[in-house]
Amino acid sequence: MLKDQSRPDEAIAHYREAIALDPSFARAHSNLLFTLNYVETLDGPAVLEEHLRWARLHAVASRGVSSSHENDRDPGRRLRIGYLSPDFYQHSVALFIEPILAAHDRAQVEVYCYANVTRRDAMTDRLKGLADHWRDIAAASDTRVAELIHEDRIDILVDLAGHTAGNRLPLFAHRPAPVQVTYLGYLNTTGMAAMDYRFTDAWCDPPGVSDDLHTETLIRLEGGLLCLGVPHDSPEVEALPALRSGFATFGCFNNSAKITPDVIALWGGILRSVPDSHLLLKSKQFADPVNRRRYLGLFGEQGIEPARVELEGIGTWREYLERHHRVDIALDPFPYAGGTVTCHALWMGVPVITLAGRLGFARTGVSILSAIGLPELIADSRADYVAKAVALARDFDRLERLRVGLRARMQESPLMDSRRCVATLEKSYRQMWRRWCEGPDGLQAPVARV
Repeated sequence: MLKDQSRPDEAIAHYREAIALDPSFARAHSNLLFTLNYVETLDGPAVLEEHLRWARLHAVASRGVSSSHENDRDPGRRLRIGYLSPDFYQHSVALFIEPILAAHDRAQVEVYCYANVTRRDAMTDRLKGLADHWRDIAAASDTRVAELIHEDRIDILVDLAGHTAGNRLPLFAHRPAPVQVTYLGYLNTTGMAAMDYRFTDAWCDPPGVSDDLHTETLIRLEGGLLCLGVPHDSPEVEALPALRSGFATFGCFNNSAKITPDVIALWGGILRSVPDSHLLLKSKQFADPVNRRRYLGLFGEQGIEPARVELEGIGTWREYLERHHRVDIALDPFPYAGGTVTCHALWMGVPVITLAGRLGFARTGVSILSAIGLPELIADSRADYVAKAVALARDFDRLERLRVGLRARMQESPLMDSRRCVATLEKSYRQMWRRWCEGPDGLQAPVARV
């Protein structure tokens, strides 16, 4: 709850106390790691060490699960790829994995989905229909799931959660598959020696910057980390709202946990520089009147009167997308940048200003905007972030041009080219598999970090 109120330091203190009281409390420890990504002042080596500590405590394989693999070491055969996730429902991860499952070349791969899902919906049914094999694992122990994956003879097991809610990372310590990869859900290291690779791209993780902050070998996907399908039931883009209102409206529909007092201070500077502008924030936490009052108070400390700031709960999927009709410019939070929300804003014709951080979770906006050919919306400093937002807010002609062309720009970009993305993934899977086959006795061959 403290994390959701953008009070990460207080949340971290309580997680540490919970871990001190019960060192076996793996979920609290994962929550601690996840919350560390919201704190800009922490350095990379300290965050890595905390991830390593999690692995020492919780990534320990129990007896009874075989770590030997009898997979056919033919480097060119059809591969069994297993995707394991708690988020096979209407969730950010599902929105990015759906086009991948649909586009996989079934002559090259056989797809298994291990669903740690506790709430099914229409998205769950769609994903199940795209898998060759579906396994419901929510009620099974880590040991049993590891045995099941081993029995299925999965060649490459892909974690889609990292240290996010509902993860099953401890079972990867059993090494149920010869090759193990983490992707999409968590843009940081797992800290696990048993996790061989992490998929990223050169925009999120520039070569040489964060390689040493990972236990995994970083595999940088050419063309971008993400693969976005056409959002279901999405309304058409409407005319620029500033042309009707006469003033620019900024917006951010990210989880309020990312909207820290530091972010509000910078946004306050933008609103003061564009005196007639407004700000619309939409997040599930803003359905709470106490939370709304707290945020309005934080903006008040920046000299921004309540009438200029609207705070709304998230609403339905359709309402969430339609609310972009009210927004001219989206502001990306930091240091934990938006991903899915950024894609949806752009899809609805709303340009996004992002601040380039140092590590992957702070550079998702850099990846998305670079993939669609809009690097001019990427700021390299806080001053540049303010300058770009203010200049765009004062240029209605440019805003109108961007709004009209953004959706087509996205559809023509690598971001929405599922064939490109899947071809790149399958090429990487094949390289990983060949390295394993070449290793002594089927062990993972050493790989130079790329």
